[in-house]
Amino acid sequence: MKRKFPEAITIIMIIMIVFIVLTWIIPAGEFQFELINGRNYLIPGSFSFTEPSPQGLAAFLMAPVKGFVQAGLIIGFCFLVGGSFGILNKTGAIDAGLMAMLRKTAGKQGSKRMVIVLLMLIFSVCGATFGMSESVLVFIMLTIPMARAMGYDSITGLSVSFLAAGVGFAGALTNPFTIGIAQGIAGLPIFSGWEYRLLVWFVFTAAAIAFVLIYIHRIEKDPSKSPVYDLDAEVKETAGRQEEIPFDVSRKMVVILLFAVLALIIYGSNRWKWYINEISAVFLALGIVSAIVARLKTSEAVKAFVSGAKDMVMAALVIGLARGLLVIAEDGRIIGTMLYYIAQYANRFHTVMAVEMMFVFQGFLNFFVPSGSGQAALSMPVMAPLSDLVGISRQTAVLCFQFGDGIFNMIIPTSGVTMGALSIAGVPYNKWAKWLAPLILILTLLAMLLLIPPVILFNY
Repeated sequence: MKRKFPEAITIIMIIMIVFIVLTWIIPAGEFQFELINGRNYLIPGSFSFTEPSPQGLAAFLMAPVKGFVQAGLIIGFCFLVGGSFGILNKTGAIDAGLMAMLRKTAGKQGSKRMVIVLLMLIFSVCGATFGMSESVLVFIMLTIPMARAMGYDSITGLSVSFLAAGVGFAGALTNPFTIGIAQGIAGLPIFSGWEYRLLVWFVFTAAAIAFVLIYIHRIEKDPSKSPVYDLDAEVKETAGRQEEIPFDVSRKMVVILLFAVLALIIYGSNRWKWYINEISAVFLALGIVSAIVARLKTSEAVKAFVSGAKDMVMAALVIGLARGLLVIAEDGRIIGTMLYYIAQYANRFHTVMAVEMMFVFQGFLNFFVPSGSGQAALSMPVMAPLSDLVGISRQTAVLCFQFGDGIFNMIIPTSGVTMGALSIAGVPYNKWAKWLAPLILILTLLAMLLLIPPVILFNY
């Protein structure tokens, strides 16, 4: 019987036990912090060893509760934003808009490749702005038949929606669940630095589109070159039709409101220094206004909000438990010591090498904690002060997290979304991983190159 890889919560609990053991091994030490503009910043060179503070069973049992208390603001943010998107999904606005675009492009007699490009751009924008992830599974059931009808294969259909959204996620502009949380922990204005991330998004998306276009050019010449050629040949034609959702005036207004809110958040975060409280309030207002515009009954809106919030339960649990893990490390006073020795090691290298090491570390961590919000909660409290020590901006540290989380999510078998998408598409994991590996390598190299300018050319 094949063993199932442990889930994120199990992994965090195991790491928690490891951290308890480490408090008995690693000498206790701490840095001094100073308060600047309401936020604590580590003072380089202030490290000193302190009295040992080993943790035990009581610490293990109380750490999760302490973690939830300390991460309460971020957890509340996740629930409110998730609930608001639950209302948006209930209005059918996002689904209707994308489905309307699918119908229009699928019916054109023009270049099929332009259709692929346009759809990939749309899904990439969705991944980059509001963090389309689980919701992309619905559209896979549309893009797979569409790709086959166009003479391509299921991998092409998977690429149009899942891969494009994943690439957009990796080049996130305003994703509240990754960029928003990571920047909040790092003490940065929410969604600040979007200008450089716009370049990142463009480069990543262009690379993915080029990769897919080269692939479909190859299978146009010889369909048997498709890794799933035999599997697609066995698929029977689907008799049923997908239910059409009209993209009426109210749904168009909701979509306009969504983009207006995203623009307002970018402006407010940079101009008025909005933080999690303000961002949460704006998303909550978006949900309420969307319900009114779509003429949802109060009971429908509340039920949709609760349903959307429920979807964030796992992320909230991971965030709270991950914070609890750090509570053990903080109470055991080993984080300062670890940072000190890591900084001593990293300081031996040029800052460019140090930032690449941070990216590699985030990519490695992503395999064990594929939740973007969970990974942010786990790693950013360590990586943010580490960036201070090695002379890298916290914005660049967030960029390392963004790359490490987003790029590898599309291929790791520990990601529920990835495995769910492959299951819906009927594509075996080994075939997908082998097909996607070259693109992952390309994106990894691009990420390493894109991390250099913020370090040596300008203060990002």
